[in-house]
Amino acid sequence: MSRRRDVLMMLLPLLAIPMPQSANAQTAPPSPAPILDAATRREIVNTFAREMRERYIYSERGDQVAAQVTAALGAGKYDGTKTATDLARKLFIDAVAITHDAHLEIFGPEGPHAPPAPQTKPPESAEAGLTRADKLAGGVGYIEVVGFPQLDSFKRVINAAMSGLSGSRALIIDVRRNHGGDPESVAYLLSFLVAPDLPISDIVFRTAKTNETTRLSFRSVRTPVSFLRVPVYVLTSRDTFSGGEEFAYDIQALKRGTLIGETTGGGANPAGLSDLGHGLTAVIPIGRAENQITKTNWDGVGVRPDVAVTFDSALSTALLKTGSKPVADIATASTQRVFSPRTAPLPQSEAALRKLLGAVANGAPIQAIVAPQYASRIEEMLPKLRAELAELGELRSVIFYRAARFTGGDVFKLSFANGLRNMQLTVGHEVKIEEASPLLPLDPSQ
Repeated sequence: MSRRRDVLMMLLPLLAIPMPQSANAQTAPPSPAPILDAATRREIVNTFAREMRERYIYSERGDQVAAQVTAALGAGKYDGTKTATDLARKLFIDAVAITHDAHLEIFGPEGPHAPPAPQTKPPESAEAGLTRADKLAGGVGYIEVVGFPQLDSFKRVINAAMSGLSGSRALIIDVRRNHGGDPESVAYLLSFLVAPDLPISDIVFRTAKTNETTRLSFRSVRTPVSFLRVPVYVLTSRDTFSGGEEFAYDIQALKRGTLIGETTGGGANPAGLSDLGHGLTAVIPIGRAENQITKTNWDGVGVRPDVAVTFDSALSTALLKTGSKPVADIATASTQRVFSPRTAPLPQSEAALRKLLGAVANGAPIQAIVAPQYASRIEEMLPKLRAELAELGELRSVIFYRAARFTGGDVFKLSFANGLRNMQLTVGHEVKIEEASPLLPLDPSQ
């Protein structure tokens, strides 16, 4: 895994977001989970202990976790776990009790543990992390950013949205529903608000199996428009996490704006994936964020707002600060919407999807269709994907559903002879696929 990819795993749990399903969705019943035996249980625990010892950003805590779980194994604490998922849950509880790390996770095929219930629903529509940008009464600009995808995707939409807000006398940036993303994109959004070439933040990585570290630094860059002299208000909530917190923290450290809302979630450590075998994956933090002014971060404590109010009161409070009439709902406050998620696919996206599915179904090479950095990942999916396509039969239609909320790609509805599915993909340079989700169940009513 590359250093850049590890950075994305820190803050971007966004690569394959399934659409809502109903009880009528065409899904196969899950197979019973295999029962763990003592040897398999020991192998999983020892692999997790090794990965924590060799990779976790804070080596002392990694050693403590490794010692704790191996001691628990020896004492028979995990003997009652019947499945890999049961064991993952116990390992997770024991590890987090020591690390208190919001990015650490262990999960099986069903996915990560359910996070705490959010205060609001995810956005119905977004494109590459943006839901909307609006002009409000009195010359106030508003933008909601719910994620920070890779910069190539993010730059296209944020440039359009911020250009539409040019000339605003005050700017409200809403990250109440932002769960993170790429720190390079965080730095790019900050670049609209500060002078170019300003040091912003670092990611400090631990070199595996050592106590040595390396550093990846981010600075501001030139942007198409600037809000350098414009007052900025940033809306936060307890749902604001990871890269969303980084943006709020950097704003505060740079003294570039006023934070209004709630203390954020408290996750600041970039993570990479570790295969524990037997269907389990660990997300292990291998680095830590470090602001270049404070020389620390928000991990475990969150970012405290300058003005503490509830989630529902944050927008109206910010509007009062600008001298405007307080309105709690952005749709009511808006006088002109200058950015909305697109309603048509990106050029070549559907053609790339059809090529990929055709090649997989026919057993043809995929190297000319996918980007080199993605080829190895999709090759791991090929046997399962090929079997699914054989069962689904003829592909009858491909219909654009929406822009991908977080990755900058497209989501399509797929109609096969024997079922409905959806699939998300991102097409990059030279019209090659850079990311794609598995085939996901689709509610027939959608």
